Amino acid sequence: GAGANSKSKSAGFSKQSVAVFIFFILSVTVFAQENTPLYFGNPSKASSDLFAENAEENYLMEKKQFSMSYNNKTLEANWVAWHLCAADIGDSGRSNKFIPDQSLPAEWYKVKKEDYQYNAYGFDRGHICPSADRTSTSEDNQATFLMTNMIPQSPDCNRITWKNLESYERELALSGNELYIFAGPVGSGGTSGRGYFDEIKLENNERSIKVPEFCWKIILILPEGEDDISRITQDTHVISVCVPNKQGCHVAGDWDIYKCSINYIEEITNFDFFDILPDDLEEYLEE
Repeated sequence: GAGANSKSKSAGFSKQSVAVFIFFILSVTVFAQENTPLYFGNPSKASSDLFAENAEENYLMEKKQFSMSYNNKTLEANWVAWHLCAADIGDSGRSNKFIPDQSLPAEWYKVKKEDYQYNAYGFDRGHICPSADRTSTSEDNQATFLMTNMIPQSPDCNRITWKNLESYERELALSGNELYIFAGPVGSGGTSGRGYFDEIKLENNERSIKVPEFCWKIILILPEGEDDISRITQDTHVISVCVPNKQGCHVAGDWDIYKCSINYIEEITNFDFFDILPDDLEEYLEE
């Protein structure tokens, strides 16, 4: 019966295919453990090797609270990834202490709080991984105030549209779900209360912080559980948005009017999300 069939089929596996399968299992469990930010893949193939190709523009930084690809040319992250569940949300409070990220390579410029020059440029220091997503300990919350986790965001985007989406993701986490989230900036040029700028020029320095045109986010939502990869189906809930980084972006409605496909975000960023999933399932979820 079934037992005989399955036995004869398994006998047909080549040693090579078994080895490939074992390597796949090991790579999932050893290199990207469940509930860690890059469990579903590293969208830009960022590396922490400073001698890797394009290391200065795609430098991998993995912290306990989130992972990111940092760009030393734009002086901000290309993307930040994190896992969110109810256990991440506590009562540690908000640090509000914006600090340079000393874990960047020693010779790289480390952006400071004052570099955003709000009075001149009018952009908020906008969290990519939100402060309120990391309130289980004061250490976790402080990590979100590293300047590597900031982008110049228009006040309307940061304080209204983006904030409402962040609140929604925490509601999902507090109602029995776990979320895998990617977010970051794309494009050039945004509008604050002071006008249009494509960069913030640093004082006493020839460098500048790039002002993005859009802020994008991708959220994969699962009921809390184990074996997350095996639980992904065509019915898995994903949210992807691309919000204009400009004043007035909230006037037409809330964040849900900025929904788009993951494919669209891949197109404008050149990143590849969820590449650990089978190709047909990945493509279905990203359409």
